Amino acid sequence: MSTAAPDATAQSLVERFSLKALVEACLVLEEGVAGAREIEVAMMLGAGILPGPFQRADERGLDEVLAALERAEREWGPAFAPPTILRRLVAQGRLGKKSGQGFFPYPQPNTGGERETVLLETRGDIGIAWLNRPPANPLSPQALRDLEALWQEVDGRLRALVIASSNIFTFCAGADIKEFTRIDPDSEGRDLVATAHRLMRAMERSSTVTIAAVNAVALGGGCELAMACDFRIAGESASFGQPEINLGIIPGFGGTQRLPRIVGEAKALELNLLGDPIDAWEAHRLGLVNAVVPDHELFDTALAWARKLAAQAPRAIEEIKRVSAHGDLDAGLASEAEGFARVFTSEDAREGIAAFLERRKPRFRGR
Repeated sequence: MSTAAPDATAQSLVERFSLKALVEACLVLEEGVAGAREIEVAMMLGAGILPGPFQRADERGLDEVLAALERAEREWGPAFAPPTILRRLVAQGRLGKKSGQGFFPYPQPNTGGERETVLLETRGDIGIAWLNRPPANPLSPQALRDLEALWQEVDGRLRALVIASSNIFTFCAGADIKEFTRIDPDSEGRDLVATAHRLMRAMERSSTVTIAAVNAVALGGGCELAMACDFRIAGESASFGQPEINLGIIPGFGGTQRLPRIVGEAKALELNLLGDPIDAWEAHRLGLVNAVVPDHELFDTALAWARKLAAQAPRAIEEIKRVSAHGDLDAGLASEAEGFARVFTSEDAREGIAAFLERRKPRFRGR
């Protein structure tokens, strides 16, 4: 007895169900009912569809999915009409995993850019540091060593660095709590904190601009890593928090120092003492993030910021970062004056002024 017909029927049913699930997921996204990450997680955890419709489409290739929907519309009717967002992503060249970005971004690391917990991808003078220890991307001792080694590789050599997650579940859930039970607090614990402080202060002092693309949970050390970046862009389903108080400890990677400088002392004390997370919109209201965008636009937005910042004069960037936010106004103004004098005599300054007068785009070289 032949099984060809039943197999063909089964394949047709699977294709029909898969395409219809994607259409409905896209409509929910277009209507603003939920973000891409929220829809994907709900379909995986609530409906048991693994992977979810967006990741499944990314894996197949959005151009191939679009063609399949166009065929389905002709055969099965207007309920399978390709959604607008799918057409737009394909038109933008966001074809899914094979192109590095579809509904979600996918790492395409450099040859030799793979470390145990972090991947480095470069696109011209812009880099992406992919946190790559799913699902939590914890800041373990190894992760901090990998990040510090990556930073030493790109510091001053790339114009901008985006820090992103390689998975949809978490940006960074913080320090690896299991590691706390295996390290000596007096020696290894101090070394862990020292490494984090050294890395994050180096980021803040560099001419390389850093952007945290926070797609999901950024808690504890993950929030502190984001705060050490020059800019923070959040997807709509992102959340931030310093929950260390719930473990009977305090933030150790700068959360007691950077958070008050960003959101104010009273609100920082509230977040550090209550330990409750806040959503992306509240983080934006407080000034903790610079922009909130739809989940599926997060990575593109971060890259757009990186491209804009990479075109600025590196020496001016470094001086602005160095002299900004002094606690004492007089000391800050004095530092600003010294920095202005240093930059004003640079080749980049002469180039910038000449380009303005000549009505052309400047070509900054970091000299």
